[in-house]
Amino acid sequence: MDANDLGAIWLTLKLASVTTILLLLIGTPIAWWLARTRSKLKGVLGAIVALPLILPPTVLGFYLLLVMGPNGPVGQFTAWLGLGVLPFTFPGLVIASVFYSLPFMVQPLQNAFEAIGDRPLEVAATLRASPWDTFFSVVIPLAKPGFLSGAILAFAHTVGEFGVVLMIGGNIPDKTRVVSVQIYDHVEALEYAQAHWLAGCMLVFSFLVLLTLYTLNTNTVKGRKA
Repeated sequence: MDANDLGAIWLTLKLASVTTILLLLIGTPIAWWLARTRSKLKGVLGAIVALPLILPPTVLGFYLLLVMGPNGPVGQFTAWLGLGVLPFTFPGLVIASVFYSLPFMVQPLQNAFEAIGDRPLEVAATLRASPWDTFFSVVIPLAKPGFLSGAILAFAHTVGEFGVVLMIGGNIPDKTRVVSVQIYDHVEALEYAQAHWLAGCMLVFSFLVLLTLYTLNTNTVKGRKA
């Protein structure tokens, strides 16, 4: 591996870490609302959150590029703030990754929240626990497997992104060139040995992620049966 490969790996890990942290902060209230609400808007919001699961990444990247570009509302706002435009920058990659990986955080959390049921919340209420105390003392510990699964899936999904990051970030070394784009560059240049190294690392990483998830799910099921 050369310096460009190592730079792409570091940028990818940085992007995945920042995206996962933001998704935990953004996805948790969304998942909690979806798990608890009886609003007619639940289906609409759930569909919006799940869109990246079936929407081609280039389509999502294209519309984000329009919105964050110099003629888009977000682009004009950031330019007005003196921040410039977000496409082809690391912050732009983060925003695109948050949108693209949102369902991989929200859905495991929503399932975990729904599995808790009403009984623990009712018991906490009888003990005069505030909603915040109930959430942090009761809900989060009980939903820990969902948080772990969501964080792992969101991190891994961000690492494997290609279409969205290429549309929003382009291919700028040490700024927006992530591992998936670096592999594409190697293949395009017929540098198959270098592509094998990076692709092999991605393959091992993906296997370890799936193994971790299956282990967590198995231990969770055993713990509930015990």
